[in-house]
Amino acid sequence: MASGHQPPEGQAALWNGPAGQAWVDSRDLLEGMFKPFEDLLVEAVQARGARQVLDVGCGTGGTTLAVARRLGAQGHCVGIDISAPMLAAARARAEAEQVAASFIEASAEHHAFEPARFDMVISRFGVMFFDDATQAFANLRRAAKENARLSVIAWRGPSENPFMTTAERAAAPLLSNLPPRQPDAPGQFAFADQGRVHRILEQSGWADIDIQPIDATCALPERGLLQYVSRLGPLGRVLHEADERTRTHVIETVLAAFNPYVHGDEVRFTAACWRVEARAP
Repeated sequence: MASGHQPPEGQAALWNGPAGQAWVDSRDLLEGMFKPFEDLLVEAVQARGARQVLDVGCGTGGTTLAVARRLGAQGHCVGIDISAPMLAAARARAEAEQVAASFIEASAEHHAFEPARFDMVISRFGVMFFDDATQAFANLRRAAKENARLSVIAWRGPSENPFMTTAERAAAPLLSNLPPRQPDAPGQFAFADQGRVHRILEQSGWADIDIQPIDATCALPERGLLQYVSRLGPLGRVLHEADERTRTHVIETVLAAFNPYVHGDEVRFTAACWRVEARAP
């Protein structure tokens, strides 16, 4: 949920600091929310008969482990991410569950992958944070075998995802230090422009590019909404800087703004995304 333009070292600091720890602490909440997209990627891996899979921006490893479970002894899934706290959580979970997955702490934009190792590259909301997306996807193509497949889920624009900006819109009149979202800059909505995504993939050497809109109903428990608004996204990154009175007022205001999404003990929203697929020639 990062937003705003940041150089690679900024992204590393962000995801190795409080934002990364917030995602670790919210792992179950987030994995439950985004389970529909995890399922899509696991099904895509199975449909392609992939055996060596790379999960880009794997975070706490939910999708990596789900793919690894499905592959079993017939294959292997590797997750890559720049966040040490998230990868520590992923490795601990893989060890506890005895799942054959491995993890690389590095940027997929710069990491020296073994050439032509993977027959599928996947990502669930993990590819929008590169400083140079064309360079990153060229690097991923070099890591892919001939005719390997790319299958990526990325957010469409903020106007199509009002749930994702509800917190900052409600809090903006009360806080002066919320980071503004910048179109095309590294962050949650960096891949909102379908044409730009197509150009990035074409320029980085991918072929048979197919970008389709997908909408999925996502949900989280109503009891998890406080954690969601106070720990995650642009608001979560600055709320701790507010005094207690302001913080209390902001949280009350923001929670009220989410009322249209609350249905009993569940919060539901539509996630408007792109399903991006391509082939390594």
